[in-house]
Amino acid sequence: MNRVPVIAGLCSSFFVGVIVLLSSCATTMTPIEVAAKLPTMTKSKYYSQAQGEENVKAGKCKYLVKNRTYVAQMGMTVIDDLRFGAKGIDQWVTMDGGNAYVLKNYSWVTVGGHEGTQLHIEFDTMLCE
Repeated sequence: MNRVPVIAGLCSSFFVGVIVLLSSCATTMTPIEVAAKLPTMTKSKYYSQAQGEENVKAGKCKYLVKNRTYVAQMGMTVIDDLRFGAKGIDQWVTMDGGNAYVLKNYSWVTVGGHEGTQLHIEFDTMLCE
């Protein structure tokens, strides 16, 4: 029995797995990626900063709490981080008595040296028609 092809196959499978793992370990997302993905993860209505201001001026919304911050639980991926952040936003919106939010700022902060990143979110909660 020739073991060389079996070992070579295992090694190439291992390296493919490592490459896939490393490529899925991005530690941040671009603003466009966050703006596209976050609203799909929240139950609350998402407004851009401009939309939020327009709706307040039109009397359709009012701010409940401005400059609220939330530090999301660390996930295995940035998508997990964003999912945990979305859950936190929804909980704050509900506790504030609202139904919408405006994302003001976010950042992934390195924690524990090089062990990972944690999502920090700043947003306003709103009550809209």
